[in-house]
Amino acid sequence: MPPPSNGNISGVFWQEFVLVGFEGGPETQALLFVVFLVIYVVTVLGNLTMIVVITLDARLHSPMYFFLKNLSFLDLCYSSVIAPKALTTFFSSKIITFTGCATQFFSFFFLGTTEAFLLAAMAYDRFMAICSPLRYPVTMRPSACACLVLGSYCGGCLNSIMQTSFTFHLPFCSSNHIDHFFCDVPPLLRIACANTALNELVLFGFCGIIIVGTTLVVLVSYGYITMTILRMHSTAGRRKVFSTCGSHVTTVSLFYGTAFVIYAQPAAVEYMEKGKVMSIFYTLVIPMLNPLIYSLRNKDVKEALQRLGQKHAAT
Repeated sequence: MPPPSNGNISGVFWQEFVLVGFEGGPETQALLFVVFLVIYVVTVLGNLTMIVVITLDARLHSPMYFFLKNLSFLDLCYSSVIAPKALTTFFSSKIITFTGCATQFFSFFFLGTTEAFLLAAMAYDRFMAICSPLRYPVTMRPSACACLVLGSYCGGCLNSIMQTSFTFHLPFCSSNHIDHFFCDVPPLLRIACANTALNELVLFGFCGIIIVGTTLVVLVSYGYITMTILRMHSTAGRRKVFSTCGSHVTTVSLFYGTAFVIYAQPAAVEYMEKGKVMSIFYTLVIPMLNPLIYSLRNKDVKEALQRLGQKHAAT
């Protein structure tokens, strides 16, 4: 659809965009379709399983698993915002409407930012549980946990509103081809026919502050946790703490590492091909890995899965 020629560059010209996706012939597209589909199915099944197990098993009704259930819910929604539309671009329509693009963009940033805050809240929860066990039941009471989760969602919503409003007020009049498999900031800035310096400042400034701030919370929390572990005399106690915290450290490292590469450095706007590969990792692979990491490394979750399986077999 050609843009209207009203001579004004202050508004949005294109009513729809084309998601370019990945290069390659039919064989490459078919392979990518299978890879995306398998990853998405595993992600849905894994995160749904975590939500169901934590909900049904009374022994997992603790603050740590309350946060983990919310993390699984975020990962489920996060991947569902990206994967279904990406799958359709391999064999059918690559077109996405302006409204659809803005909606996907808002949802993506909302869920991604919320997850960053939630991971920081989970680190604080582990800090209180290990470093201040006597105060833990009071500090991390249900109302406090609910406030931390609600605050994470509010922070995600505010950042998403900011990024969406700044990005979609740009005039997209030069091209409607988005060189990506979903609507993200860097490829949208590249097709804007206006000065994007302010948008880049908002993107890198806000995302940088969020990533650095939440990372500091995680690092400080685990710094104190490490010192507490080193003072433990019980080898079994150390092993249990490492097992519990190791899953979270792995998840945090994967999430913040890829987020920093994409959004917290100015050069990210220029390297689109590298950005596509990194985007697969943090939009699809990490949400798939999280339930596997927490279930395989967590004794409580493995035992809960066994109990649930035994109960199902008995009926």
